[in-house]
Amino acid sequence: MADSPAVIPAPSRFAPNVEGALWMVGSAVCFTLMTTLIKFLGSDYSAPLQTFYRQAAGFLVLLPIILRRGRSVYATTRPGLLFFRAGAGTVAVMLSFYGFQKLPMADANALSFTRTLWLVPLAAFVVREKVGPLRIAAALVGFAGVMVMIRPGAGGQFAFGLPTLAMLVSSLLLALTITGMKVMTRDHAPIVLLVWSATLGLIFAAPGAFFDWRWPEPVDLALLALMGVFGVMTQACYIRGIAVGDAGAMAPIDYIRLVFTAFVGYVVFHETPGVWTLAGAALVVASTLVITWRELQLAKRAKLAASAESGL
Repeated sequence: MADSPAVIPAPSRFAPNVEGALWMVGSAVCFTLMTTLIKFLGSDYSAPLQTFYRQAAGFLVLLPIILRRGRSVYATTRPGLLFFRAGAGTVAVMLSFYGFQKLPMADANALSFTRTLWLVPLAAFVVREKVGPLRIAAALVGFAGVMVMIRPGAGGQFAFGLPTLAMLVSSLLLALTITGMKVMTRDHAPIVLLVWSATLGLIFAAPGAFFDWRWPEPVDLALLALMGVFGVMTQACYIRGIAVGDAGAMAPIDYIRLVFTAFVGYVVFHETPGVWTLAGAALVVASTLVITWRELQLAKRAKLAASAESGL
C-alpha cells in the first residue's frame, strides 16, 4: 500500500500560532463570502443543487494539481476514513446550505458552532473516552445556549423547525469529520485531504442534484462557481490553520465568523440579530471555549506524562 506524501511545512516569517491565526481569519472571510452567495442564490437553487455546483467548482479548482501530481495526491493508508469523512461532509454541507438559505445568517452561523459541543457525547459514546464533569457541564451550558437561541419565534412560539434541525444535524456530522481531519493531518498533507474531499464530495453530491436539476443562467453559473471556489478556500485555510497552529489557540479565532456573518446579514439582507440569538450565541461560545481549553490542558498533561516515561 502506498505511503502518504510527507508533510513538509513551508518556510514562514511568522510564529506557528500567528501563521495559523492568519489562516483561520482567511477561512472565516471565505466562509462568510460563501454563505452570502448561498443565501443570495437560495431562492432559485435548492441545497442539493448548490452542493453539487459547489463540489464541481471545487474539483475543477483542484484539477490542475491532480493532473500535475497524478496518483501521489491520492496516496493514503486510510481510504475508509476518507470515504466516511467525504460522505458525512457532503450530507453536512447539504443540510448547512439549507439552514443558511432559510435562517438569518447570524442564527445559522451561531448554530453551526454547536459542532464543538457534539464532540463531548461523541467522545463518551463512540470513542469510549472518559469525560470529566467540567466538559459535561460546559456541554450542557452550550446546549442550553442553543435552546435559548431557538426558543423565541413569531408570537413567542417555539422556533424549532426543519432549518434549525438541519443545522444541528449538520454540526454533528461536521464534528465527526473534524475529528477525522485532525487525525489525518498527522500523516497526510492538507492537499491530499482536499483532493479526496473534493473528488468524493462531487460523486456523493451528484444523486441529490439529479432529482432537482436545472441549468443555471450565465450569471448564476459564475456565482455558483465562485461559491465553490470560496468553499475550497474555506476548507484549505481551515485545514492549514489547524495543521500549523495549536488547536487551543486556533479554536477561539474561528468565532470571528459570528461577527462577519452578522455584519453581512445586517448590511446585505437587512437582518438584525435578536437578543435571544446574541445571548444564546454567547453561551455556546463560552462553553466551547471551556471545552477547548480543557482539551488543551489534557493534551499537555499527556505530553508531559509521555516525556516523563521516556526519560525513565
